[in-house]
Amino acid sequence: MNTSTQGTEGSHLNLPNALTWLRILMIPAIVVVYYLPFWWADPAACAAFVLAGITDSLDGYYARKLGQTSRLGAFLDPVADKLIVAAALVLIVSKDPRWFVVIMAIVIIGREIAVSALREWMAEIGARGRIKVSILGKYKTIMQIVGLSLLLFRQDLLGIPMYKLGLVLTAVAAVLTLWSMILYLRLAWPELRSSSRL
Repeated sequence: MNTSTQGTEGSHLNLPNALTWLRILMIPAIVVVYYLPFWWADPAACAAFVLAGITDSLDGYYARKLGQTSRLGAFLDPVADKLIVAAALVLIVSKDPRWFVVIMAIVIIGREIAVSALREWMAEIGARGRIKVSILGKYKTIMQIVGLSLLLFRQDLLGIPMYKLGLVLTAVAAVLTLWSMILYLRLAWPELRSSSRL
């Protein structure tokens, strides 16, 4: 991910930023494919979502390898991540509006909004470094992407109930999501407490 704001401030049209823009532009394509009236629509939407996940890894790799980190990339990368995850959850809920699926979507999207707001506020007071991405957050992301991919796929594969497996993995991701948010809040608590006294 293009998360660093340090380093070379190159052209906005560099390779890492192009990959991030591609990920954003893939969102409407995933939506369209997901609702096509063909048997392959769900697997194709899943494949597009997985491809978007691959670009998420590649943009960070090339940003570091080519020295093409930028403020634009640092802004766009997390925005692209959150947009595509939110879009996938909305698509999944549209076809499976059961209460526990809706709750998982609310938890994951709500957490992303809350943590983004917290990071922005911490940056405003010059303490953003206190809430760096943790290893737990990385595990959460892996579980979330794999789980959502299986939920988008929807069909059984080689006798394996992919959708049910996706539900389990996404539920685990939702729990990790809440856990990581609590950890971030604990790290930010000294600043939150001191600001409440102002």
